[in-house]
Amino acid sequence: MKKIILLAFLTFTAFAGAYAQRFAYVDSDYILKHMPEYASSQKQLAALSDQWQKEVDGRFQEIDRLYKAYQADQVLMTPDMKKRREAEIVEKEKAAKDFQRQKFGPDGELSQKSTALIKPIQDRVSKAVQAVAEGDNLDMIFDKNSEVMMLYANPRYDKSADVITKLGLKPGVFAK
Repeated sequence: MKKIILLAFLTFTAFAGAYAQRFAYVDSDYILKHMPEYASSQKQLAALSDQWQKEVDGRFQEIDRLYKAYQADQVLMTPDMKKRREAEIVEKEKAAKDFQRQKFGPDGELSQKSTALIKPIQDRVSKAVQAVAEGDNLDMIFDKNSEVMMLYANPRYDKSADVITKLGLKPGVFAK
């Protein structure tokens, strides 16, 4: 009798342990490709980046032009004139690098604009993921595109389409 009870207890424990935690994953890139506001913000950021890059390139071309003119005129200049022209070139180069850092640096305007545009979208996706997790009674959802290495994932655990549906979009129809 003790063996039957022990065997039943072990069997029950094994089944309970197998169903103790439920996992799923989502593909955040796939989800974001479905969102028109994400595509729009990416286009906006690309246009802003191109505009600022042209300004940076223009400033460095001006510096290059000034340097070439300085080299051509150097023979005819007095030492005082040379110092002034060199200082002017160095000052313009410093200003161009500061402008580049201000626009493209880690805390630059492009980074801030990206955060301002993308954060609300990420929050919306996060809420949809949470709703899917709660609705399907899942314990954990991983992002297929994050730092967590996923060597294999069974497609039946992919909840990306559920998240897209929860966002009010249609899976398989990408934003333009």
